[in-house]
Amino acid sequence: MHMEKKSFTFEEIKLKLVNYCVYQDRCHAEVEQKMKEFLLIDEAKEEIILYLMKENYLNEERFTRSYIRGKFYIKHWGRNKIKMNLKQKQISEKLMNMCFDEIYEEDYFKTIQRIYEDYSSKQKGLQEYQRKSKTIKYLMSRGFEYEKINDIFD
Repeated sequence: MHMEKKSFTFEEIKLKLVNYCVYQDRCHAEVEQKMKEFLLIDEAKEEIILYLMKENYLNEERFTRSYIRGKFYIKHWGRNKIKMNLKQKQISEKLMNMCFDEIYEEDYFKTIQRIYEDYSSKQKGLQEYQRKSKTIKYLMSRGFEYEKINDIFD
């Protein structure tokens, strides 16, 4: 069954998008995706995006910074996984690199160490070298860089 798109006025749509941005920081790509729910002409979309930016509801740098903080400090993702996901959200390499100072190097190192110890201690009945390589693979799958992982053995 084809659902009829409920029609809203321009102001109602604008308000919905403001609320979408207020609830949680968004990037342009997410807002554009959300706008697909509404039947809007390009000029209207453009106008809403500009309005959201002007009123600071939509701020790509703020989004990127809070995304990086959340994925590292809450989800414990490494830089590579965060980068990959930000790329999918069409965040530029330049902006990403500028915002990675949200992660303190010391915290990054300690997180790798902690995850290494946790994961490694759960690998039972393996030779030391097997446990080590399995744990390194696991950390890499979480987006941590091989060189950074290796630093914990120095």
